[in-house]
Amino acid sequence: MKILVPTKRVPDTDQKIEVAPDGSRILDEHLSNCISPFDAIALEEAVRISEAGGEVEILAVGIGNDDYEEQLRTALAMGADRALRVACDQALDSWNVASILKAIVDREAPDLVLMGKQAVDDDCNQAGQFLATQLDWPQATFASKVELLGDRVRVDRETDIGVEVIEAPFPAVITVDLRLNEPRYASLPSIMRARKKPLEEIALAELGY
Repeated sequence: MKILVPTKRVPDTDQKIEVAPDGSRILDEHLSNCISPFDAIALEEAVRISEAGGEVEILAVGIGNDDYEEQLRTALAMGADRALRVACDQALDSWNVASILKAIVDREAPDLVLMGKQAVDDDCNQAGQFLATQLDWPQATFASKVELLGDRVRVDRETDIGVEVIEAPFPAVITVDLRLNEPRYASLPSIMRARKKPLEEIALAELGY
């Protein structure tokens, strides 16, 4: 099984946010960055699936500039087998993010896409649904439990009226919620090992985008 985990680089949520005196923007020059927490939960779930046994390959994907390397190295340190950065300097909306991810899916042919339900910087909650639509794959959103059942996946979904349990065949897109798991911290030895792992880079043009 191949699991693709999209990750987004966002300002660390534990930091104090300051607004410019004229109110025009957030002052981000002093902020450190991290993997968006929901994406970290998706990555942790992929690693747990791998640790449970079987042949599993985890591919972490990021879309951004050179600064993205630190977050993808963190993904490798957490347990991803490979990391891929799509070189992009422009700001993207959710539809364009999904379109780029679709091109990566077409290239890599994963069995499962596990991703955060939303990024904590914009809270759009759209990219996963857009991706499933473009791929014409089944989807399960707001997952608080994920079970692999042979050629299918069972997901507990958090809804406003309780938990909904659904099953879907592979390949599928799953967006994860807060209560799915607690992501591990990358240990220093794993961080050092991750620095030696190859980090693939690809231009948007190579994806036909």
